Amino acid sequence: MRGLRLAFRDGRVKSILAFTIAIVLWASVFYRYVEGWSWLDSIYFSVVTISTVGFGDFSPETAAGKIFTMFYIVIGLGVFVTAVTTIADSILSQGEQDDGDVP
Repeated sequence: MRGLRLAFRDGRVKSILAFTIAIVLWASVFYRYVEGWSWLDSIYFSVVTISTVGFGDFSPETAAGKIFTMFYIVIGLGVFVTAVTTIADSILSQGEQDDGDVP
C-alpha cells in the first residue's frame, strides 16, 4: 500500500488519472443523455468499456451511441493502459529507489 500511496503523489500519475476520470465522465454524460441510462448505469458502462472487461449487460441502442462507443473504445483503451502503466511504473521505480537505500 505504501507504493500505491507514493504513486498517487507523483504528478504524472495525478495527471493521467485526472484525464482518465474526465474521459469516463465525458462518456457517462453522453450515455446518460443519448442512451437515456441512469447515472450509475452510464458510469458503470463507461468504466467496464474502457477497461475492456465488457460484461455485455449493457450496450448502446442508438446509432449515435454505437458510433460514439467505437471511438470511445479506441481512445479510452489507450488512456486506460497509459494510466495503469504510469501507476505501475511509479510503484516499481519507488521499489527500485528503496532497494538502492539498502547498504
